[in-house]
Amino acid sequence: DVQLQACGGGVVQAGGSLRLACAASGFAFRDHAVAWFYRAPGLGQERVGVACIRTAGRQTFYNNEVKGRFIISVDNDKKTVYLQMSSLKPDDTGIHYCASTPDPDYVGTYYYLRANEYDDWGQGAKVTVSS
Repeated sequence: DVQLQACGGGVVQAGGSLRLACAASGFAFRDHAVAWFYRAPGLGQERVGVACIRTAGRQTFYNNEVKGRFIISVDNDKKTVYLQMSSLKPDDTGIHYCASTPDPDYVGTYYYLRANEYDDWGQGAKVTVSS
């Protein structure tokens, strides 16, 4: 069974940093893409792709809104994907989910940040950025 456990959320001031971690088990980790998605507070918000990493070749993809602020990385030995978030803004407040999909070897930011490509999801980590 596939399990994704997200941790590392918290409360920070604007301009601060947090590191999220997504620990994976129960699937062929090295042949997957693992991504972080963001859900804003409020009713009926959609999950927006933030960053993705292909575990085999470590190719990364970023939403333009976080380029230069967030870095996604992977430790294949620990089967863990990290999201280092810096220069945090109040608009980053919300739930950050990790998700995984078998890697189709398709190079395209839009594809890897599209929520409906992912079937396996973690529970999410809550991030609050105060102004």
